[in-house]
Amino acid sequence: MSMTDPLGDLLARIRNGQQAHQPVVQSPASKIRANVLEVLQREGYIRGYSREEVRPGVAELKIELKYVDGEPVIREITRVSKPGRRIYSRVSDLPRVYNGLGIAILSTPRGVMSDNEARAANVGGEILCRVF
Repeated sequence: MSMTDPLGDLLARIRNGQQAHQPVVQSPASKIRANVLEVLQREGYIRGYSREEVRPGVAELKIELKYVDGEPVIREITRVSKPGRRIYSRVSDLPRVYNGLGIAILSTPRGVMSDNEARAANVGGEILCRVF
């Protein structure tokens, strides 16, 4: 079965795992998912992630969720650009999530990065999701 929105599936797995207070969630592996998880780890929203081979040619990502005093670090994680409606932004029009308290994750010509990194690199792109 093919999946129309793999990134939306990843975000839903993270959201559901944190609501259930799971320490680790699993997701099928792909490059875009790994790049988004790398940004989330760099920004401190997850503890980390690892790629594991289930069988030859099939890999899985294990994501370690992060909690502070029993509460999930990620309060809100939503998909912005969807398969039916892509949302692009110039560097001058990049959104500020909760006035800079959250981040937006972008897919740019220089790779997947947070909105702060995109402003520093002076590059725009497709807004994948918002995290707070």
